[in-house]
Amino acid sequence: MSLADRIQQQFNDSAQAKLAALAAMAAPIEAAARRMAACLQAGGKVMACGNGGSAADSQHFAAELVNRFEKERPPLAAIALTTDTSTLTSIANDYRYEDVFAKQVQALGRPGDLLLAISTSGNSPNVIEAIHAAHARSVGVVALTGKQGGKIAALLGPDDIHLCVPAERTARIQEVHLLTIHCLCDGIDALILGETI
Repeated sequence: MSLADRIQQQFNDSAQAKLAALAAMAAPIEAAARRMAACLQAGGKVMACGNGGSAADSQHFAAELVNRFEKERPPLAAIALTTDTSTLTSIANDYRYEDVFAKQVQALGRPGDLLLAISTSGNSPNVIEAIHAAHARSVGVVALTGKQGGKIAALLGPDDIHLCVPAERTARIQEVHLLTIHCLCDGIDALILGETI
């Protein structure tokens, strides 16, 4: 296979993964956008966490809310728990790497807030611990996963929302995660700005 053919295959595979995800994810993405908009309008905040590419997605999501997505509106309260290197490294050094997000949720989370927990496999130990901490603080969870949701799927309560990409390949899951984040940002803006019901 030529390099050009490989590139074309990547584009085709990505498009197919997104179309396959639409049927499974449209309704829970809508539910998550509504829940996030209601949280933010009530004075709450959305915390986001993940590792590697999912850490970048957490930061991307928080930036779109704090700054803006595609339209002008007031800043919205969002925090990426992946960005404070002093906090992350002190927790990892003094306790365990598994606690780097959980301790931040314990410190910052308030009842009515939300945690966007991102893990392509659904098995990231530190994201799992963050979910436990969120539940203990009455913080709702929106889990963004793939690969059938891994261990995270079994942790979610009836009030949590699971956005699970129906794919196995990490690159395809990450591509759908980015699209999902953009759908969430667009939905939040549309609801807050009164452009949709």
